[in-house]
Amino acid sequence: IGIQSFNSQHLTSLGRIHNGDEAKRAIEIAAKNFDNFNLDLMFALPSQTLDESILDLETALSFSPNHLSLYHLTLEPNTYFAKFPPVIPDDDLSAEMQEQIQVRMASAGYRHYEVSAFAKPGHESRHNLNYWNFGDYLGVGAGAHSKLSFPHRIVRQVRHKQPKAFMDSALKGDAIQDSDEITKDELAFEFMLNALRLNQGFDASLFFDRTGLLLNSIESKLLMAEKKGLLYRDHLRVAPSDL
Repeated sequence: IGIQSFNSQHLTSLGRIHNGDEAKRAIEIAAKNFDNFNLDLMFALPSQTLDESILDLETALSFSPNHLSLYHLTLEPNTYFAKFPPVIPDDDLSAEMQEQIQVRMASAGYRHYEVSAFAKPGHESRHNLNYWNFGDYLGVGAGAHSKLSFPHRIVRQVRHKQPKAFMDSALKGDAIQDSDEITKDELAFEFMLNALRLNQGFDASLFFDRTGLLLNSIESKLLMAEKKGLLYRDHLRVAPSDL
């Protein structure tokens, strides 16, 4: 939530139970007890002004987190906001908020290393970098997701979401609700969907290492993206442009 501008009135109207003061108290506890912590902050909130978005950011920066994730509010299907859409900043105002955020974060010494993530030098999220580099991970617990690579296939798994169903199934030796193999046609898209979140892109060799496919197998799509100014590449690296 916005630490300052997403105020108690907004929260009460949405049936929430937390407010900005409680968020700040939680951050103070984290800062007192941990040397390294991340803050997630949203902008382009309902009725939010440019000044309010910057005030939220300044409040977050006052706690000196090593890592900040800054997300534009998205109205997702099957949510309260989808059913009762609030008045949100238009595209021009949202873009101005993002531009101001990027300028302020750079001046504060944070590197914008991923589309929604900023970090002080050496504090990039290694956990998330594994996701974005299409690495493997094992999910443990109710609703957990996994991505696992085998010599000739890559699978995604989901554990049972409801805790009781998960525990009952786990006791029977199989807690997996869904397991799907990523098809060859999907691999390139899945890889790019993750790797191009990184502002520095990825080493060209990583594409083959993670997918088993040659990069020239998607040459026509890479050329199209380059012609549109969306992509930069050389023989070593592929990266998104600043557009």
